Amino acid sequence: MDHSPTDNTPPFEGMAQGDLKSIAEASEALGVTQRTLRFYEDKGLIQPQRVGAMRVYSRREMGRMQLILRGKRLGFSIREIGEFLSLYAMDKGQVGQMQHLLGGVTDRLTELRHQRDALEQTIGELEAIETQARSHIEATLKQD
Repeated sequence: MDHSPTDNTPPFEGMAQGDLKSIAEASEALGVTQRTLRFYEDKGLIQPQRVGAMRVYSRREMGRMQLILRGKRLGFSIREIGEFLSLYAMDKGQVGQMQHLLGGVTDRLTELRHQRDALEQTIGELEAIETQARSHIEATLKQD
């Protein structure tokens, strides 16, 4: 990806334009391992600059990593995150691209709501079993 003015990736908090971080500084600031940063670089989601053999992370790459980590936390696949990242580099006026993003978010919300419903049902069943077990124990102890 280029570093064009149309790139709307949010900047990393606390970094001035032009500041660079080493891989160690970047991993510490983001709360991830250096291996994690290299993984996302291998997947093409970030493109740190090189100073000799050393990777350096710009404000743009730090912002992209924040988006990647947010996407992973929200349960999106690497492919989906890559698609969403590409949206930030495009003109926000492209309705088709935003509809694609909306579709992915809607699908994920539907999936999470189904999981929540299943969890609520399981919790209800376990609470009923817990109540029955406690009642049985109390009744048994009273008989003795």
